[in-house]
Amino acid sequence: MSENNRPEQGANLSDLYEDASHWHVNTGGETIHAKRISGRFRRLKWLTSSIWLLFFFGPYLRWGGKQAILYDIPNRQFHIFGLTVLPQDVWMLALILLFLAITLIVVTVIAGRVFCGYFCFQTAWTDVFTWIEDKLEGPPAKRRKLDKAPWDATKIRIKATKHLLWLLIAALTGVTFAGWFTDIYQLWHDFFTLQAHPAAWATLGLFIAGTYILAGFMREQVCFWLCPYSRIQGVMYDPETILPTYDVKRGEPRGRLRKGASVADDDFGDCVDCNLCVAVCPTGVDIRNGQQEGCITCGLCIDACDQVMDKVKRPHGLIRYASLDEIEGKPRIPTLKRPKVLVSLAIISFALLGIIYGVSTISGIELKVLHDRQPLYVLQSDGSIQNRYEIKVLNKTNRDIHVQLTAEGPKGLKLVGAEKPFATPKGNISAFTVFVRVPKKNLGEKRVPLVFRVTAAEQPELGARYESMFFGPGH
Repeated sequence: MSENNRPEQGANLSDLYEDASHWHVNTGGETIHAKRISGRFRRLKWLTSSIWLLFFFGPYLRWGGKQAILYDIPNRQFHIFGLTVLPQDVWMLALILLFLAITLIVVTVIAGRVFCGYFCFQTAWTDVFTWIEDKLEGPPAKRRKLDKAPWDATKIRIKATKHLLWLLIAALTGVTFAGWFTDIYQLWHDFFTLQAHPAAWATLGLFIAGTYILAGFMREQVCFWLCPYSRIQGVMYDPETILPTYDVKRGEPRGRLRKGASVADDDFGDCVDCNLCVAVCPTGVDIRNGQQEGCITCGLCIDACDQVMDKVKRPHGLIRYASLDEIEGKPRIPTLKRPKVLVSLAIISFALLGIIYGVSTISGIELKVLHDRQPLYVLQSDGSIQNRYEIKVLNKTNRDIHVQLTAEGPKGLKLVGAEKPFATPKGNISAFTVFVRVPKKNLGEKRVPLVFRVTAAEQPELGARYESMFFGPGH
């Protein structure tokens, strides 16, 4: 039956086809001008993308008179709200990376590429760039017309304004990124006075070029060809993964709506073949052809289809988040009974517990004690036994402090060389040599436990302990 006989229902839908007639899968030979429509997933997309505002404003947060979060690479220090993380705590960084990686995997197993659709740097910046383009150049049909139009004063003004705004956002992105690694206020001063370090200028230049090109020109081609995630996502999916899915049984056979026809509605499926789902897709894929690597699961096609269903007085859900098993009518397996999810959650739990333990036990001072084994001990003229120890104190705070060393062990213990507090510069390890003497008569074994403690003179609550051994001849 000809699609031209498809009856029209409700309002005139000719406007639905206006911006969709040019659409097909893009392999890089043309610019995709996605149609922007409102809807719940569009609102969700703006909401989740807004977390990147923390990226722009994060470096300006102050804590204790200094930048709250600072990744000081030259000095190998991470300052996070008063907590200083040094290379000795790199195991926590490894756990954080493990946590983020496995979280990405389990989210993909459950709900597809929602990270790409709602949280990705590339997706968020491209969305902002295309929003600016839409406001200045108009909807897709006008943008395509403007692209083909000859250069005149109007076109130059519009294009120049757009590209200047893009470059401004790219520059702010570059400055902000560099600001996470140095004091942001000093960085602005250095840029304006042309005194910034060459590395800062290089970072700024790379981010301006990268943001301007990737978000302004390459757009969906980054998702297709540059992002490794789109290539490996297939191995993470299973029949229970929830994805934007076209309900073939309900939608087919499809046919466009036409005025003045009298064919019964039941002769066609619910899909009116308006292609609006393709027109709004930021990567230009047709969800009706099944899952493709270009789909970033943003749900904008669902918003478009639901609006069409409202116009033709049909229920929502022709395109919806659903699993393959659901579409095929198979019983649903509970999420927590899926092996991929269970294994991923176990790894996430392990990593999270490790991070919590590390953060809760990390101290501003770290103490390490090395016993001198040549000789193992020395017999003094007064009959006491002496051991030599090398004390290493790591000051993780952001200021110089003085630490007092004490020791606890056998009766009559005397600590020599630690009568006065030791000065420990911030972010560095300080080494000291001390001696411990114990009367021979108080040693019942060849080795006995010995505990060293250090306490900050400026902050008595700040300290650390280390368990060592005291060696002697025994009896």
